[in-house]
Amino acid sequence: MKLKLTFLLLTLGLLASACNGLAVAAPASTATMTVTASLLSPTETATVTLTPSITPTFAPSLTPTPEWTLQGPGALVVPILLYHHIEVSPINSPYYVAPDKFEEQLRLLRDWGYTTISTQLLVKAINEGAPLPPKPIILSFDDGDNSVYENAFPLMQKYGFTGAFYLVANYLNTDGFVTTAQVQEMAAAGWEIGSHSVSHLDLTKLDSATQRKEIVESRKRLEAELGVPVLTIAYPFGFASSGVIDYAIFAGYTAGMGLGFTNDQGDSNLFFLQRRDIKGTYDIKSFILFLPWPGDPIYIPTDTPTPTPTASRTPIPTYTQYPTKTPVPTYTQYPTLTP
Repeated sequence: MKLKLTFLLLTLGLLASACNGLAVAAPASTATMTVTASLLSPTETATVTLTPSITPTFAPSLTPTPEWTLQGPGALVVPILLYHHIEVSPINSPYYVAPDKFEEQLRLLRDWGYTTISTQLLVKAINEGAPLPPKPIILSFDDGDNSVYENAFPLMQKYGFTGAFYLVANYLNTDGFVTTAQVQEMAAAGWEIGSHSVSHLDLTKLDSATQRKEIVESRKRLEAELGVPVLTIAYPFGFASSGVIDYAIFAGYTAGMGLGFTNDQGDSNLFFLQRRDIKGTYDIKSFILFLPWPGDPIYIPTDTPTPTPTASRTPIPTYTQYPTKTPVPTYTQYPTLTP
């Protein structure tokens, strides 16, 4: 006959407490001990099974966040990329980048460890030094096209990026361009808003008074309409002269965006920062050439062959322009007379 050792121990404990007048304390162990004993065989050893009452849990290991380090003051390497439209071009314009291509570029930037920063942080690093991530980058967008809000904005949020949006004051709230509410939503999400002049004219070809209006008034109008600071300017077409830069400084901008062929930024070109124009005709291998810090090649997308387009109509049969004529029999002009 088998008995539970726990019952036997409890009985013995009660008897001992009755003899000594002591209370029985609750067992301190959190494990339950089950014992099976046989009274028929004194030599048989009791079987003990321990059942833990608590299952240990382990905290997941965290991926370390890239450490930001102090950079500057002075010259820095920070790529600044420029986009215009994020949509399929209706006219095969190079200034349109298709959303799927744009997302492919964002995914590569994310996988290679790039982090977007604002122009203001870049300016601070150049002027006085500031903590920057290991691979800082600025993604900028000119003109204020509505496709930036509809297509670029959600994709940038998906990959954890923010951008710098340069608006033409006269285009705001007009057909095909962003509205005040849309820009305010983007600014609340961390986007930087800048000026792209009043009318999008080549500032270098304007007289001094018109230059002043385009540069100074654009900042005033945008800040009054949007209620957000407008601290940098992107020159239309990437053109600037000494007079244009003087008015940018006079207007209170902290930096100006031009066009260039390098990722080098510094105090010597603070009002003509080097931007690289990303065209819709570039594939991912061309895009990589704009990045100063490559990453693991495993993240580079493989090329997908472009399907051959199917003819929309039956081709016209090949034929000669003029049908072949039956040759005229050869004969002499005058028949030979029989004498």
